[in-house]
Amino acid sequence: MKWLTAALLTLAAVLGGLLLFRSFAPLPTGGTALDAPVTLPALRLVDDRGQATTLNDSGGKLRLVFYGFVRCPDVCPATLAALKNIYAGLRPEQRERVQVQLITVDPDYDRPKVLRDYLNRFDPAFTGLTGNAATIDEAARVMFVTNVKPQPAPQSHTGHTEQHGHEAQTTELRAGANVAARIHGDQVSVVDPQGRFVRVYNNAEVIGGALEHDLPALLRLYSR
Repeated sequence: MKWLTAALLTLAAVLGGLLLFRSFAPLPTGGTALDAPVTLPALRLVDDRGQATTLNDSGGKLRLVFYGFVRCPDVCPATLAALKNIYAGLRPEQRERVQVQLITVDPDYDRPKVLRDYLNRFDPAFTGLTGNAATIDEAARVMFVTNVKPQPAPQSHTGHTEQHGHEAQTTELRAGANVAARIHGDQVSVVDPQGRFVRVYNNAEVIGGALEHDLPALLRLYSR
């Protein structure tokens, strides 16, 4: 009986140690946790390989979701570059449990191959989602992401044939500037492996290192 008592005491000590470790394990300190996690709807989208998927499909991973677009001149590449560094800083076994994902707000231009080529510039492990504009708008809405389309570029007309080439170039430049002026949310949303939107980090917290600091704790907290 002494050996049984000793075994039970050892087991109790181990369990007590685990509970003590968990109680002192660091919790996320940045970002904003949603008071009530949002179970994402099964909105039909298309991934960067051209395969059908849904907004709520996390594939068993913790997703870091960013809404942006390929022709975005500044915020999108800066955010994706920060996410690239954050992802690279994880241990290999942690990277296997994390999916960085771009959802385009410019689906007319950002078709699957365009997204794939763009994301390869940052990390081949990153994935992209596109779809029809109405579905993208609804996906942004349920994740509290601003998505305001720019107004059409103004067109000019003239009867002078010799000015046609200059007008075409001017119109192209205006169209490019118009696309770049698109307004969209710049936050990174945390979606758990069950497809629930649980936490959000603003752009300053992503660029400034708060998300990088918290990510190991987020894996522990939301991957149970």
